[in-house]
Amino acid sequence: MIDKNSTKAEVLEAVQQDGRALRHSSEVLRGDREVVLAAVSRRGNLLEYASEELRGDRHVVMAAVKHFAPSALIYASAELRADREVVLAAVSHSGFALKYASEELRGDKEVVLEAVKQTGWALPYASGVLRNDREVLLAAVKNKGGALKYASEELRGDKDVVLAAVSRRGNLLEYASEELRGDRDVVMAAVKQNGFALQYASKELRADREVVLEAVTQWWGALKYASEELKGDREVMLAAVKQEGWAALRYASGELKNDPSVAFEAMKNNLHACRLFGSALVEAILTTLDSDNDGIGAANEMPVAWEQALNAHGWMRGWVRS
Repeated sequence: MIDKNSTKAEVLEAVQQDGRALRHSSEVLRGDREVVLAAVSRRGNLLEYASEELRGDRHVVMAAVKHFAPSALIYASAELRADREVVLAAVSHSGFALKYASEELRGDKEVVLEAVKQTGWALPYASGVLRNDREVLLAAVKNKGGALKYASEELRGDKDVVLAAVSRRGNLLEYASEELRGDRDVVMAAVKQNGFALQYASKELRADREVVLEAVTQWWGALKYASEELKGDREVMLAAVKQEGWAALRYASGELKNDPSVAFEAMKNNLHACRLFGSALVEAILTTLDSDNDGIGAANEMPVAWEQALNAHGWMRGWVRS
């Protein structure tokens, strides 16, 4: 167990196994370059326990930022947080280290580009000028689409930037300009990634059949944001109920709730969906299945488990007829 009375040899052996031993050593050994280098080379954030002199030692700090860089840089001297080479080494290991760089270096384009390429979430720590730099923002959203929320109004209207973002996270369409939320290419890219993005599309595109089909195929719940006309579209509804037969039907028009094919797909997805249909419609489907008639589309498509249940579906008929 390391304590303030431990010798240099004991502390060196300990930090080579677990750098955290440094925190329990004496002040003298926290100022020993060899001991501190051994510790921060294992865990950079242990620079916190180094002497003030060693937190200003370039070689020690460089070793630290290469190991757990985000926390390490905060403990470096102000002079070294303004050292371009040190900060570049830190952000290349963790973009979040940009937060602790000097104000001047947070405005250095090369440093910021290195940081946002490592993680787009570093963008908020860049200078105001660089947060509004197209090249920087594009690099950030290609790494983490969510960086789009930190963009200027002008860049939220840049199609290439927004496409890069929504292709990674469709729901980031929320941060696009009004014009781009009405751009078919952008919206299609967004709903292909996340059908939920449909809610942020323009009214016109929420009434676009191809866009809505793409959205509900990705996520059935996107049906909620489709135009009323498309909620009554048979193909759109079928795409939704194939994923989630029970829940998707809440958005169906009255006519589609009585459509045999829609009912069949919903029940095939979730047998309990029969409760949502009229007894006559469910009885007709069961009769069709019993007679092995393909009139509604596919007794032979029914899952084996469902077929087995239907072989003795007295319980279901009782449910329908109750």
